[in-house]
Amino acid sequence: MAENPIKVRVEGRSRISRSIGRRSGMRLTRRCCARFSRRSTRSIATTFARLSFTARAKAFSAGIDFTSLTNDTGARGGEGGGPDMQRFRRFVAESQASLNRIESVEKPVIGALHGFVGGLGLELALACDARIASVGARLGMPEVRIGLVPDVGGTTRLTRTVGYARSKELIMTARMIEAADAEKIGLVNRVVPEGTHLAAAEELAREMARNAPLAVGLAKRIIDKGHGLDKMTFQELEVLAQSSLLLTEDFREGASALAQRRDLRFEGR
Repeated sequence: MAENPIKVRVEGRSRISRSIGRRSGMRLTRRCCARFSRRSTRSIATTFARLSFTARAKAFSAGIDFTSLTNDTGARGGEGGGPDMQRFRRFVAESQASLNRIESVEKPVIGALHGFVGGLGLELALACDARIASVGARLGMPEVRIGLVPDVGGTTRLTRTVGYARSKELIMTARMIEAADAEKIGLVNRVVPEGTHLAAAEELAREMARNAPLAVGLAKRIIDKGHGLDKMTFQELEVLAQSSLLLTEDFREGASALAQRRDLRFEGR
């Protein structure tokens, strides 16, 4: 079956993306990040679906095909002799850069998770700012089961999200956990009934999109960049961001609308 292109539906000031195919996350960044960067886009709800021949989405992302790594991965023209390590390292670096681009978009990115969310699929989900999981979703990092480690930001982002102890347990056991358990440890923000995950992610995206976009983007940037910094440096980021936001039209609009008790009309300036 031929792979379909990414489809992006625009609703108001939120963008909803569905990416189909084996390298969905990489294609998402190449084709969609430019559109996500438009001023008119305020937030993004996304689901990555690898479709079966019956066109029914089975999983958020099935991750990488591990069997392809055992022989001809990266070999020129399908030649044998095992993987070309230089090409493989370049592929991993490009994959890491792709997820970094998703993470660095100064707009909320909400992942709508369902089915199997393992390995690269979970690494992709962790690059999102929030994750809404459907009942029945199973999440984990199974790489060590076949002699590998998470290599596309999995160890770093998982540790940042659930802490050292939980991260070591999930990675070193290769355990797949249910959505409810993922919610308990903070791996997902919310668990919703089966089939409603994208609608719930869209609603969260719309809720965020109602706020001043520059402020939302800088708040995201402060949280991401401040993680791991000492308290005083972290707070300095807050001061620098606030001093720039005080000069924006959006701040003047927010203050004016509050005083006049009218609806807000932010323009992202």
